[in-house]
Amino acid sequence: MDVPKKATLGVAQRLRSQQHFRAVYARGRRAGGQWLTVVLLPRRPSPIAGPRLGVSVSKDHGGAVRRNKLKRLLREAFRLENARLPQQADLVLIPRVRTDDFPLAELRSELVQLAQRALHKGDERRRRP
Repeated sequence: MDVPKKATLGVAQRLRSQQHFRAVYARGRRAGGQWLTVVLLPRRPSPIAGPRLGVSVSKDHGGAVRRNKLKRLLREAFRLENARLPQQADLVLIPRVRTDDFPLAELRSELVQLAQRALHKGDERRRRP
């Protein structure tokens, strides 16, 4: 009998220390959309496979229940789109403050678009004379 794969992010897929978050904020590239802002920091090739995720949800979003639900939605969007994201990168997701609910399908598509835009932002700057 096949055992289903756990639908969770492993320890290697998460940004966990304040030092990691600060590095992404300080040297990362930002891209903003309708639902969220992505801060992306390209990594050197390492034994860690795939992108790593950090989530930052401020108290402006409401109480703990709403903030935790938002974090779960963002982690799920990241988990489902993991293969389409830049593989050697650290990402911090910051949701925009909104009163309506965040749809998972729109979060997924916007996450991929914003990650690609943030990844290529530095390339645009280098090409200009």
